[in-house]
Amino acid sequence: MLEAEYSLEKSLDRYLRHVAIERGLAVNTVEAYRRDLTAYLASLAARGIVSPAAIGSNDVSTFARELRSRAESPLTASSTARMLSSVRGFHRYLLDEGQVETDVAADTTPPKLASRLPKAISIEQMAAVLAAAQGDTPQALRDSALLELLYATGARVSEAIDLNVDDVIEGDIVRLFGKGGKQRIVPLGSYARTAIDAYLVRARPSLSARGASTPALFLGVRGQRVSRQNAWLIIRAAARRADLGIEISPHTFRHSFATHLLSGGADVRVVQELLGHSSVATTQLYTLVTADTLRDMYTTAHPRAR
Repeated sequence: MLEAEYSLEKSLDRYLRHVAIERGLAVNTVEAYRRDLTAYLASLAARGIVSPAAIGSNDVSTFARELRSRAESPLTASSTARMLSSVRGFHRYLLDEGQVETDVAADTTPPKLASRLPKAISIEQMAAVLAAAQGDTPQALRDSALLELLYATGARVSEAIDLNVDDVIEGDIVRLFGKGGKQRIVPLGSYARTAIDAYLVRARPSLSARGASTPALFLGVRGQRVSRQNAWLIIRAAARRADLGIEISPHTFRHSFATHLLSGGADVRVVQELLGHSSVATTQLYTLVTADTLRDMYTTAHPRAR
């Protein structure tokens, strides 16, 4: 027995509230769902379909073909896969809520994605970047503390810049808030503790005096919370001074954190907890990186490897 029939627009609004409130997804994730599904509803509307019950499996297939073949602004395979994943989630919701009798998107398969291993830099390269960020000015002390924290904790850049002073607990533990507001506790190594202590004592007070009072841990030159863009610029500047010869990003620190831990013998489930991954399968991508490194070393060093 179907519920009273909804318009597609009303069903979409209900679905977005569901993922935001009941599933607790992050604002950016919900907005991505909104964009993907708005494009899907526009495709359906162009064929005269305005209610969930009127959608057939052929309509989902048509939308998938449109994504793959559109001449203007063609999507990458990963973007196509993401949009089709949004569509499948929407149809599962419609079935669960009794708005349709069958899940017409269940058999829709996303394009196969090339295996992409996380990009990490070597321990020596990371040490060079961290050394390049050091200095005695308030900005240099802040930059050093930020980069040491990123490498020590594997934090996403958004998690790092969202930190408040009180989130550094007893000097050797940091409280991070990940996707969906999930909290995790991550220890700080001695280098990060020293850099953060120096920043808090010698730099943050002068930066804070330049703007309105804020609990933010990392402050910009006007006393405001450091932005994502500012964090990117700090990392790029340190990489240039270290003369790496490659581009790195905030996520390079996260990838390197995980790869270096696993190379050092850390258990994959411990690394999963430290990174805040909901699935260990995501963390296991990093084991492929370390396996590649071992294979390269073996091929180079063993007399009968090739």
